[in-house]
Amino acid sequence: MKISANEDSNIPCLASYCLGPLHQLEEALLAFQSVTENWLREQWRKTPAPFYSSVDLRNAGFKLAPVDTNLFPAGFNNLNDRFISLAVQAAQETLERLLPGCLRILLIPENHTRNSFYFENLSTLQDILEKAGFEVRIGSLLEEMSHAKEIVLASGARITLEPIVRVADQIKVKDFLPCCILLNNDLANGIPEILQGIEQTILPNMNLGWHSRLKSNHFRHYAQVAGEFAQLLGLDPWLITPLFSRCAEVDFMQREGEACMMQESQQILHATQKKYDQYHIKEKPYVVIKADAGSYGMGVLSIHEPDEIQQLNRKKRSDMMVSKGSRSIAEVIIQEGVYTFETWNEAVAEPVVYMLGQYVVGGFYRVHTGRGVSDNLNTPGMQFEPLPFVKACNLPDQTKQQKGKCANRFYVYGVIARLALLAAAREQADLLKKME
Repeated sequence: MKISANEDSNIPCLASYCLGPLHQLEEALLAFQSVTENWLREQWRKTPAPFYSSVDLRNAGFKLAPVDTNLFPAGFNNLNDRFISLAVQAAQETLERLLPGCLRILLIPENHTRNSFYFENLSTLQDILEKAGFEVRIGSLLEEMSHAKEIVLASGARITLEPIVRVADQIKVKDFLPCCILLNNDLANGIPEILQGIEQTILPNMNLGWHSRLKSNHFRHYAQVAGEFAQLLGLDPWLITPLFSRCAEVDFMQREGEACMMQESQQILHATQKKYDQYHIKEKPYVVIKADAGSYGMGVLSIHEPDEIQQLNRKKRSDMMVSKGSRSIAEVIIQEGVYTFETWNEAVAEPVVYMLGQYVVGGFYRVHTGRGVSDNLNTPGMQFEPLPFVKACNLPDQTKQQKGKCANRFYVYGVIARLALLAAAREQADLLKKME
C-alpha cells in the first residue's frame, strides 16, 4: 500500500476522547528532546544495542507501550522505501562498530519454503546490506537443499538460496567464505548442529533465540528502563509500561497452572483498574496470556476476567498448547492488555518500529479489518495490510506541537521503541556476562 508522504490524513486516526495522559507524554518528549537523546546516547555507550530489532507497540490514546520485541525481525519489505538511506547508513555504522573490517555477510533465513512475503523481506535486507558496501549471500539451513535455488518475487526482485557447507570450524556457501553470519532465523527449535562451535561471528548471539530467551525477562528489563526514563522526565512509568507476571509448569489441555494464571491475571486486572480510575479511563481492563518463549503470534489469549481461563473450549486450549515450530508451551507471560485505538479506514492498526543498531530506520502499521481493539493483530493465517510510516521516527517536528495532531507521533514511537531496544541490550549484556 503506497501512500503520500506529507499528509496527516494518511496517518491512522487516533480516538481523541481520552488523550490527556498521552499528550503529557508527547509534550514531555518534545520539551526534553535533547535530554532524551543525551540520555539514550549515554545508555548506548554503557550497553551497545543488538544488531537489529523490531518492536510492536500499542497506542491506547491514554497509554503507549511495547508488547513485543523481536531480535530477528522480518518485514523489512514493509518499510517506506523513501527512508532506505537511513537503513543503509545505520547498517554501515552498526557493522563497523560490531565487526570493523568485515566485508562478507552470510544471511541465514527462516526455513520458510513458500512464504513470498518473507522472501521479499530477505530481498530488502540483502539490498540494504549491499548498498551499505557488503557482499551478501543467503544460505539455507534446509537439509534437503543440495543446490542453489533462485526465487523470482512478485516485486520483480530475485534472491538465491544456497546450501550451507561446513568446513572444520567455518561455514560457507560454495566458494563464499563470510566473516559474519547474520541470522534472520529466531532459532525457536534450538541451535542447529551446523552452527554449533563455528569460529565466525554470529549476529545476533544465538542464545538470544527463542529456544532460550523469555519475554518475561525482557519486560523485567524494560520495566527498569522505563522507570529510569520516566523519572528523568517526571512521568508516571505506567503510561509506557505494561504490567506483567508469569506462570511456569503450564499445560492448558491438562489444566495445569490454571490457579497461577487466574491469580496473576486477577492481580494485574486489579492494578490496571486502579490506574484506569486514576486517569478516569472508562475502558475495561484485560490481560494477554502468551507463550513466554516464541514468536509469530502463536499461543496468544486475551481475557477480561480470570474465570475465562477455566471456561476455554477444547479448540482454544489446543491453540494454547504450541507456539512456533510446534514447540510446547509450558511457561506463559501474563501481560496487561493495551488497547489500540488507532484506525485506518475503520480497520484496527498498530505500529511496528524497526531499528538497525541503536538507530530507528522506519516502521509500518499492521492494519487489520477482522480484529478488534483488544485483539492480537499478528496471528498466523490472518491478513493484514502494511501501511508504511510516512515520516521518519528519528526527529520530531517542533513546529507542530498542537494537541491531537499526528506530526510528532512517529518520534514518540521511536523513543518508546528505543527504550524496548535498550531493555534488549541489557538482556544481551546479561547473557554475555553469563557466557564468560
